[in-house]
Amino acid sequence: MADNQSKIQELALEDIMGDRFGRYSKYIIQERALPDVRDGLKPVQRRILFAMNKDGNTHDKAFRKSAKSVGNVMGNFHPHGDSSIYEALVRMSQNWKLRVPLIEMHGNNGSIDNDPPAAMRYTEARLSQAAEEMLQDIDKETVDMVLNFDDTEYEPTVLPARFPNLLVNGATGISAGYATEIPPHNIGEVIDAVLYTIKHPDPSLEKLMEFVKGPDFPTGGIVQGRDGLKQAYKTGRGRVVVRSRTAIEQLRGSKQQIRITEIPYEVNKAQLVKKIDEIRVMKKIDGIAEVRDESDREGLSIAIELKKDVDAQGVLNYLLKNTDLQVSYNFNMVAINKLRPERMGLKPIIQAYVDFQKEVITKRTQFNLQKAEARLHIVDGLIKALSILDQVIKTIRGSKDKKDAKHNLVERFDFSEKQAESIVSLQLYRLTNTDVTELKTEAQQLNESIAEFNQILNDPAKLSRVLSAELRKVKKQYATPRLSEIQDEIEEIKIDRTVTVPEEQVMVLVSQAGYLKRSSLRSYKASADEDGLKDGDQPVFKHELSTLDHLLMFTNKGNLIYRPVYEITEARWKDTGEHVSQTIGLADDEIILKAYDVKNFKQPINFLIATDDGYIKQTALQDLKPGRTYRKKAITYAKLKKQGAKVVNVVQVDPKTAPATILLASEHGYGLRYDLVEIPTVGPRAAGVKSMDLRDDQVANFVLVNDEDQIGLITNRGSFKRMKVSEISVTSRARRGVQILRELKKEPHRVVDIAVVNEHQAFEVLTSRGLVHDILPMEHPLNERYSNGSFVIDIDSEGNPLSMRLKTLDPAVNEAK
Repeated sequence: MADNQSKIQELALEDIMGDRFGRYSKYIIQERALPDVRDGLKPVQRRILFAMNKDGNTHDKAFRKSAKSVGNVMGNFHPHGDSSIYEALVRMSQNWKLRVPLIEMHGNNGSIDNDPPAAMRYTEARLSQAAEEMLQDIDKETVDMVLNFDDTEYEPTVLPARFPNLLVNGATGISAGYATEIPPHNIGEVIDAVLYTIKHPDPSLEKLMEFVKGPDFPTGGIVQGRDGLKQAYKTGRGRVVVRSRTAIEQLRGSKQQIRITEIPYEVNKAQLVKKIDEIRVMKKIDGIAEVRDESDREGLSIAIELKKDVDAQGVLNYLLKNTDLQVSYNFNMVAINKLRPERMGLKPIIQAYVDFQKEVITKRTQFNLQKAEARLHIVDGLIKALSILDQVIKTIRGSKDKKDAKHNLVERFDFSEKQAESIVSLQLYRLTNTDVTELKTEAQQLNESIAEFNQILNDPAKLSRVLSAELRKVKKQYATPRLSEIQDEIEEIKIDRTVTVPEEQVMVLVSQAGYLKRSSLRSYKASADEDGLKDGDQPVFKHELSTLDHLLMFTNKGNLIYRPVYEITEARWKDTGEHVSQTIGLADDEIILKAYDVKNFKQPINFLIATDDGYIKQTALQDLKPGRTYRKKAITYAKLKKQGAKVVNVVQVDPKTAPATILLASEHGYGLRYDLVEIPTVGPRAAGVKSMDLRDDQVANFVLVNDEDQIGLITNRGSFKRMKVSEISVTSRARRGVQILRELKKEPHRVVDIAVVNEHQAFEVLTSRGLVHDILPMEHPLNERYSNGSFVIDIDSEGNPLSMRLKTLDPAVNEAK
């Protein structure tokens, strides 16, 4: 008991967790997820290739069951799950993942649609010829070997890698604190860069990029963004865009189709086709008739058939933007270099490979030299023995046994132990004359080889020439034309809204209380008399618009609500529609004052805005362009200075065609007229300038007028007055103005609203009791400036007038202006 207690240590949890997680992280980083910079392989891949090679499962022999190879790897080198080993083996055979596959496989090895491969009991595998280049000279002590997990066998820490596999096949992996994303490259280009580096130490990145132009994905595609490539090759981190190779084909009947023949690297084709078809089904864009995957053994092919007279380029742009037809590829070139994870650019990766290859050739040459010297020693002994053959035979015959024979040969003829061993082991047929000749020839060849090996070891230039020659041989055998096209600039994709929104004419209504709807013209015509509005509500906008138009709704509290017409919820004309407060919060007493439609925000239009507390301004349409949050948040179009102040009117002004002057009327019966040019154009958050000298008064409304116009005026007592604009002379802004009503001591008239008189339009006066009283202005006489007009509304029975609006007399058109 005491013995056990002495083994118990009290340690802080933080220390234990830190230590254990540190060890675990080190293992994951070095031994699982990240490739080695020298051979570009993760441990599981290296073990698979080594085990299959050791097993004789090479490209020139028959295929062997994958399960056998997986079991071999798991039993001898990689004590992990068979599924992870098999997945690694399968990936090395997939020619849409690796630029130069390292495994050949018979059977179903998965697909670009991410279908799973057949179980390993069904598939057969062997090393590819390229994999044998990775393993070449492994038996010549070229790489360090370490004991496996149970100390029964040796395994390599790195493969000789006779081609730069890290860049050629790329790598992807996630470990503790590090991730790597290295794309595949063209083997011919990478070897050219390596050859240049051997010949010209410390080359510039620009020079290397003349050879390595960019990634060369096995799935082809178009790589855009030379700046991103340069950044990636310089620092190990950078971004490029990979897009599909597409073509627009003409079909019969003025139809077109988009043909996709290459897709970005590691994009799941089946998912891509499904996503495009979902866009068709959900009608996110109108114009796709059918999506077909026509891939076969000839290659990848996706056909997107379009409807008649559809903008094919517009549809393609939308798909590039909204599907994996175009993706961003982020370089993150992290590899294990000298046992440490390191983010490396193109130059350090190539330099590390060159240094490693020089080391491999040096070790191989040392191994070959030792073997040649050992063999030459034996051959020299045999030649010497054959020259004194009779004495040698006599000595052997006179010896007791093999051991004694060897001892006697060493003692009498000065042979070494190894030479004596080879002499006593010699077979009788070797004592012919031809054998002596052969031995002399072999000795000469060995001497030549030894001289060459020594030259390689002593002359770095000779070593470099050997390395270059071997790399050129590999290039000649495995180089293939580039599959991915490199383009310098990332093309900006512009999506025309006419593609995403089918254009149609619809009827749009906005009510004062904030209800909003769009209806088909058919629904409108079927129930034109029932606009579905609640009692007491009235339309402020009712027009036929295109779904591509924009709608701006101005409230009396200075808030602007924006909606593209196609986003307005479709409803039957006799339904109420949606309320703007469902998405944008409005105050309880806030109403929609005016609504306007615009075709686009580049139109040279201003909005003239006046408040009841005496401020006025113009704001350009383009300054009211909505931001990204327009669905949830209103834009401020006028800043209200006083608590309780309201906007009285918003009028759309085209500077080219607008009337020259503005006429403001105050509640107490003052009218002020001045030129429109006196009102500055300012931003949406400005309050504006003083419109009128109000004192204790308020602005009732304003109108834009010419000299020959007439205005109609309604008072709080139900009196209507028609007068000439010319009675109010043009002065300047911020004055009191002149009286346009006669002031009474008892129950004076107060201006409720004013409007410009038009002989084809009547006035509709809305009262406090929700009634509408029609006035035909031309039936009333012209009044002088000091007149209070004539009573037209009985306020006791109908209620007080609240506002006045125009109504076209032609019954066929009944639109709110």
